Amino acid sequence: MRLLASDLLRNFGIGFVLGAVLIVGANAESWSAAVATPAQAAELPQPPAPSADFVIAPVKG
Repeated sequence: MRLLASDLLRNFGIGFVLGAVLIVGANAESWSAAVATPAQAAELPQPPAPSADFVIAPVKG
């Protein structure tokens, strides 16, 4: 028996495909909720408003 016989590769391929289908099927319910929701834009941060406590008055003199 050769190490990389065609039937061995075919069986690995079938197993990989079936495993991928099982994983997708198990996670499809949680993915559908994440994909179906519309995108929400974040609010733009507002700069702080100036306060009278921190205003530097010009010096007259």
